[in-house]
Amino acid sequence: MAEKQNQHPIATHLVAPNEEAQHAAVDEKQMSLVQALKLYPKAVGWSVVLSSTLIMEGYDLALLGSLYGSPQFNMRYGILNSKTGKWSVPANWQSALSNGARAGEVIGLIINGFVSERYGYRKTMTGALLSMTAFIFILFFAPNIQTLVIGEVLCGIPWGMFQTLTTQYASEVSPVRLRPILTTFVNMCWVMGQFIAAGVNRGCVTRGDRWAYRIPFAIQWIWPLPIMIGVMLAPESPWWHVRRGDREGARAALLRLTSPEKDSNFNADETIAMIEHTNELEKHMSEGTKWTHLFKGTDLRRTEIVCFTWIAQTICGTNIMGYFAYFMQKAGLPTVQSFNMSMISLALGLVGTIGSWFLMQHFGRRTIHLIGSASLFTILIIVGSLSFSHTSASNWAIGGLLILFVFIYDFTIGPVTYSIVSEMSSTRLKAKTIVLARASYNISNIVVNVLTNYQLGETNWNWGAKTAYFWAGTCAVVVVWAAFRLPEPRGRTYAELDLLFERGVSARKFAVTKVGVYDAPAVKDVKVREKE
Repeated sequence: MAEKQNQHPIATHLVAPNEEAQHAAVDEKQMSLVQALKLYPKAVGWSVVLSSTLIMEGYDLALLGSLYGSPQFNMRYGILNSKTGKWSVPANWQSALSNGARAGEVIGLIINGFVSERYGYRKTMTGALLSMTAFIFILFFAPNIQTLVIGEVLCGIPWGMFQTLTTQYASEVSPVRLRPILTTFVNMCWVMGQFIAAGVNRGCVTRGDRWAYRIPFAIQWIWPLPIMIGVMLAPESPWWHVRRGDREGARAALLRLTSPEKDSNFNADETIAMIEHTNELEKHMSEGTKWTHLFKGTDLRRTEIVCFTWIAQTICGTNIMGYFAYFMQKAGLPTVQSFNMSMISLALGLVGTIGSWFLMQHFGRRTIHLIGSASLFTILIIVGSLSFSHTSASNWAIGGLLILFVFIYDFTIGPVTYSIVSEMSSTRLKAKTIVLARASYNISNIVVNVLTNYQLGETNWNWGAKTAYFWAGTCAVVVVWAAFRLPEPRGRTYAELDLLFERGVSARKFAVTKVGVYDAPAVKDVKVREKE
């Protein structure tokens, strides 16, 4: 491969076509779903193990929102409202609890950005699971709400690390055909955590002692140890080994992720050659892998897409999902009934996520995201309109629509986001791009949580179901952005996506533009900027 010309700030070079890499890329794109499952069953298993850590984050997210509807939790950590005669946690402390976890997640994301690329995904994940086990003690024994906030901040650190490690690992150990399924399984784990939290709270809400909230906190100790054992046995990502120049390590990891005997066409050396070719191509297309490179050249556009795709999850009205039981109580439903409906909605969310796997086999990510966000916008408008009728029928109608909201979200935007963010960033900057995007997501979540607590708080704005109107407005922004800025990555290898971005192809033409990654004319104009 040609060396960079130090005497010129910008030079043009050729990434030589590689027959082995080309053959592996063609085989991977032509691989059917059944063939991919037969060849990569171990990759599926290991990815599922790592992704299951997100059950804990989803569990806590739903746990706090549901506990605000628990009488015993409110009596222990809240204050007595002289106007209503009821115990409740003030909106400012609700915000502190929810946002404390999000602030901790941002810290965890930053730590992950520096640690995972140096020490690998397995060691980073093991360290996060160990710290998670210790921090749960603070939540369980918290004597007051101040200590509970500290516990949420500390638990947020490993949660933040889980958020990005799982998506990165899933996207790198799977072929093109399995990539959308394994990356969106992360969303399913998140929904599973919410469903478990709703079930635990439903079973404990009628208790008249402190175990009504202590049992839900204690349940979090179930996951770390078995997941940690699985993580320690899992192979590292072949892409991580290649980025470190360890070809033999990459080959060994790939063989542990595959079953070569199930596919006579599979050649581990060819697949490693494809990974190396993509890595070298990205070296020639970018200045490097520093944080500042996220905001330069073609990577700036990719950073914008990944960041806003994740932010879209928070501003399309999903806060209503996290506060479902609380929201339904504010809409007028009894406590137990609100928990029942919360469980129904999350069960349908699980069904929706599974359905999204089949949806993504036939439709593009862009199409799914657009239709999903437009559907959520419509539901939010109807929910807001129903809030003006204070009848039992309208309350149940709102509940039914919010169940539909959860189903559509977990059928479209929820899972497809994880596929988009893993595909849109370059492989060399993937860790940093996803960390920045998830940090942006968490920061936007902090703002959303503060607004929601004040929107629903009886002593604050007390909007009730009218809150849906506000989020309909932000959801409309998501629809417009997706229509003009979100490209279609379906069926593309990472190298193809690199060249499409390098050529500045518009979002609406991504799906139809042809690109020959391994043809000399396709890459001869790639510009290489001299590293600073």
